[in-house]
Amino acid sequence: MRFLFSCLFLVSFLNVFSQEEVKPEIKPVIKIDSLYREDQFYFSVTYNMLVQGPPGLKQDKFSAGISAGFLRDFPLNKKRTFAIAPGLGISYQNYYQNLTVSTAMDGSLLYGVNDYGEFVSNRFRQYSVDLPIEFRWRNSTFESTKFWRIYTGIKFSYVFTAKSVLKDGENTYKIVNNPDLNDFQYGAYISAGYNTWNIYAYYGLNPLYKSTVKTINGESVNMRTLNLGLIFYIL
Repeated sequence: MRFLFSCLFLVSFLNVFSQEEVKPEIKPVIKIDSLYREDQFYFSVTYNMLVQGPPGLKQDKFSAGISAGFLRDFPLNKKRTFAIAPGLGISYQNYYQNLTVSTAMDGSLLYGVNDYGEFVSNRFRQYSVDLPIEFRWRNSTFESTKFWRIYTGIKFSYVFTAKSVLKDGENTYKIVNNPDLNDFQYGAYISAGYNTWNIYAYYGLNPLYKSTVKTINGESVNMRTLNLGLIFYIL
């Protein structure tokens, strides 16, 4: 009987001792990608202005624009702080201004710069496919996705549809895909900021309308676009 109790005590002791063993913690291996790319989706919201227009050109209300797309990143140096990034996107631009477009009796287009009291509303909007090419600087590392950046580049745009609507109180003039518009537009832009939030500016290098367009007073319609706002880069 004493021998039986001794065996039970020994087994209990060994069981307790085995429960006190602490197994070493196995930490997951984190693979660091030192050859990262900043491939990004972008989304911008801007206030649109018209500059270098004919005398008397003014804007009314808030002229807004939005664009979105994707940029493919190609680093140029070992630290990957410099890169070039071509992309593809789409844009919507809206303008409220007093450059009016109407039609004459023979169907030709008439351009004028009118006071706001001479019409009820006047609006122009266009949709385009964009090809941006960015030259990039950033102080990013492979350990962090939050960094300062300065991106600048050129954007080429093809306007696939456009529409202007003029209401003068008696008639409504709707001009769709105006042949006097420059279908191919291009301009320079810059964006700068930290992480997702960045300020953005775009300036059109070619006129919105062709050089042959003139107002009723003989003034050339040589205006360009200037867009200011915010752009968001999303990994």
